[in-house]
Amino acid sequence: MTPDQIAAFCLALPGAREDLKWGSNRVFSVAGNKMFAILDFLGEDLAFKVDNDLFLGYVDRPGIRPAPYLARAYWISMSAHRPPLGDDELRQLLTRSHQLVVRRLPKRLQPGLLLDE
Repeated sequence: MTPDQIAAFCLALPGAREDLKWGSNRVFSVAGNKMFAILDFLGEDLAFKVDNDLFLGYVDRPGIRPAPYLARAYWISMSAHRPPLGDDELRQLLTRSHQLVVRRLPKRLQPGLLLDE
């Protein structure tokens, strides 16, 4: 997937919006300000949240590393121009990142944002 395809996919998720923050970082969030993905993170990277128990397994894979400043919240980082994952796996992980963030929202904000899993 290209960075533009990644952005389009993120924006297609329920309630997602894009903002520019910290210079040229394209931040994808839900419910106003709850980030689930960042494009152009520290240059040309893509960063997003993963399940806590899968974090170490992902950062052991070639081309994937803990996201600077966000690793303590279980975010990973990789090249956005040559992601080390297949398109389907990347879509699944971005969707999962979105859902991890949505599930941490107050229950009153979740309707319409949760996907069937």
